[in-house]
Amino acid sequence: MERIDARGKTCPLPVIETKKVLESMTEGTVEVLVDNAIAVQNLCKMAEQKKMKAVSEKQSEDCYVVTITVEAGSQTQPDAAPVVCMPDGRSAGTVVAFTAETMGTGDDVLGKILMKGFVYALTEQDQLPETIVLYNGGAKLSVEGAETLADLKLMEAQGVEILTCGTCLNHYGLSEKLAVGSVTNMYRIAEVLSKAGKVIRP
Repeated sequence: MERIDARGKTCPLPVIETKKVLESMTEGTVEVLVDNAIAVQNLCKMAEQKKMKAVSEKQSEDCYVVTITVEAGSQTQPDAAPVVCMPDGRSAGTVVAFTAETMGTGDDVLGKILMKGFVYALTEQDQLPETIVLYNGGAKLSVEGAETLADLKLMEAQGVEILTCGTCLNHYGLSEKLAVGSVTNMYRIAEVLSKAGKVIRP
């Protein structure tokens, strides 16, 4: 595994350094450390253009890890495409509030399927929400074993703030199982919702 520490470097340096390493490989993985969500987006976009798999993870407020996999036979030849620094992909002032682990009413099994699909669909939007808040049954979406966890982690790695109600986690006995984002309180949730330019409640 190749490892690149691009923390502290501004665009386009993380992408340029990573491209050089990828072009010298026939297969394997490259692990890139960066310190901001925009760099994560740029690296993932570059990998997508090269038809390579990229997985991102937020380790702390100023440390993200992007792992790019080069498969045998994939195109790793140098290309002339310019490196473009993407703008922040989040929609400022947009908050998504999850109040249940199901979407809609009528059938809970169907509701869980719909919710999983909705969270995935969020990751595919041109602009991600600025913040996601989860309370009451919605707190179950951000814990270990939740089918929505991978998509929430992907959005967090791209700079989306994810806040889960601590009282709700305690109520459902899930306090030790939060797996993405951070625990918050009702004061903070009220503040986020009241200041939001747009609130989406699936």
